[in-house]
Amino acid sequence: MKALLDWLDQRTGYRQITREALYENIPGGSRWRYVWGSTLTFTLAVQFITGIFLWMAYSPSSQTAWESVYYIQDEMVGGWLLRGIHHYTAQAMTVLLVLHLMQVVIDGAYRAPREINFWFGLILLQLVLALSLTGYLLPWDQKGYWATKVATNIVSIVPYIGPSLQKVIIGGADYGHHTLTRFFALHAGVLPGSIVALLAGHIYLFRRHGITAKEPKRRPDAAFWPDQVLKDAIACLAVLAAVLFLIVRQRLFSSHAPLGAELAAPADPSEAYSAARPEWYFLFLFQFLKLKWFAGTREIWGAIIIPGLIMGIVFLMPFIGRWKLGHRFNLGLLWMLIGGAGWLTYLALADDAKNPEYQLAVKDAERAAARVKVLAKSSAGIPAEGAVTLLRNDQLTQGPKIFAAKCASCHRYEGHDGSGKIPKDPQSASDLKGFATREWLAGLLDPEQVASTNHFGATKFADGKMVKFVKKDVAKYSPAQKEKLKKVIAALSAEAQLKSQIVIDQRDAALIEEGRLLLQTETRCTDCHEFQKKDEDATAPILTGYGSRKWLINFITNPAHPSFYGERNDRMPAFGAKQILDLPSIGLVADWLRGQWPEPTK
Repeated sequence: MKALLDWLDQRTGYRQITREALYENIPGGSRWRYVWGSTLTFTLAVQFITGIFLWMAYSPSSQTAWESVYYIQDEMVGGWLLRGIHHYTAQAMTVLLVLHLMQVVIDGAYRAPREINFWFGLILLQLVLALSLTGYLLPWDQKGYWATKVATNIVSIVPYIGPSLQKVIIGGADYGHHTLTRFFALHAGVLPGSIVALLAGHIYLFRRHGITAKEPKRRPDAAFWPDQVLKDAIACLAVLAAVLFLIVRQRLFSSHAPLGAELAAPADPSEAYSAARPEWYFLFLFQFLKLKWFAGTREIWGAIIIPGLIMGIVFLMPFIGRWKLGHRFNLGLLWMLIGGAGWLTYLALADDAKNPEYQLAVKDAERAAARVKVLAKSSAGIPAEGAVTLLRNDQLTQGPKIFAAKCASCHRYEGHDGSGKIPKDPQSASDLKGFATREWLAGLLDPEQVASTNHFGATKFADGKMVKFVKKDVAKYSPAQKEKLKKVIAALSAEAQLKSQIVIDQRDAALIEEGRLLLQTETRCTDCHEFQKKDEDATAPILTGYGSRKWLINFITNPAHPSFYGERNDRMPAFGAKQILDLPSIGLVADWLRGQWPEPTK
């Protein structure tokens, strides 16, 4: 073995390199304040290694990016851990860079002859932030797409060249496939290459000038090995432990919580995303731009001029710090910047916490993210058109949105507009939560409820035959008649063939059959409604197939059809006949109202 090592040393000189690296002199001995450079090198190495493995499974196109990240996150063995390490180590790098910058300025290690190395460090900080920004888009999910769109829109306000520069960055007039491939090229090629080159220069200059010891020195000089190496190793392990904690922290408090980094729903330019926010380390800038002084055309001051001036002053710190007063100015500026960024970040989080619309948007985003994974795991899987079509064609996703946009100005769904918001317009039509279920029909035929706003109370039918029948006749029903009414309700509800009632409908088959007979013979329902057989004199909605998918689609398409209300229709628009909604959209909202959508695969 010794012969082999001697042979290798003769040809590479590795022993001298190792000796110079390990036995470099540290003035004043090892200290914990010197660990930041090593932890940064460690995190960068972790990023490169995990990035290469992620690259092996990642497919950078607008139709495959989210799908490949979903595969890594949810299907690939250990993929969540790999992606989680990559994601959270990137965030740790930002923190470590700031800590390293603080240590350099506090110790005065930015002054001559270390100016160039200080500038290298500042450029490295910006490259790491650019690495995070470009990586944010790569999953091609809603969160990354809209947040990146906001960030790159800032470029367009640069005088003269802004719009052209923005086009170069996003690869055209709008965000799409070329944006993704350009960001991927920057993230996996240009930026890492630049960082490696700068880091090599940074380490070379660090070795050339040595450590700037913190005065006064507490101990005699010592070599890098073993004490400083041990401290650096412990610090790296602490960083790794923090990253692993961040990966599993949600699972520690909930057995159903996800592991690893977040993956939102696939990017969909047609779906506005109110929950879009930059990553936490850019929140201060986001909040800064919300200040009233930067509204409208003055945005350029908050987005470019002031940050540019501050960065210019930071670059001049080595010259300002030549004098004792200048060094104190640098320290004061640094603490002020960090304090200001922290305060703005707190304000951004506090504003979001008390913003109900943002909180609803976050919940919607979480529901969409969970839902698309359910659909992706179904037997049909992800279609060739991409995962975004899963949500576009999903009843549980689109139904509430259509209802909120087209129906909630009159109707309600459990008291809200389907998405959780309370509409400004007062309720003037029935609440359709549980439509056609036994419970909903029992309320409709309850003398105490039939004239409430959840049924006919706010419509012109509040004084109609149906309401009068229920309030006068049904109210006088004997116990025996009430038992028969329950059978009629079960029979009428069974016409809907609701998925939620399959079990009880099968169990009560005989009771339902009896209820159908009662509905045709002993009740007065067929005085106005048609049921099972043709009735030209019917003046109220047909009860055959009541609440079924076909019945509901036909009703939404044209409630004024003779099979429903005819000329007696109140205010409900003919959504299909007047082309307010197309047939697929009507089908989606009908399925949602009936509780008919794909469930998770067990």
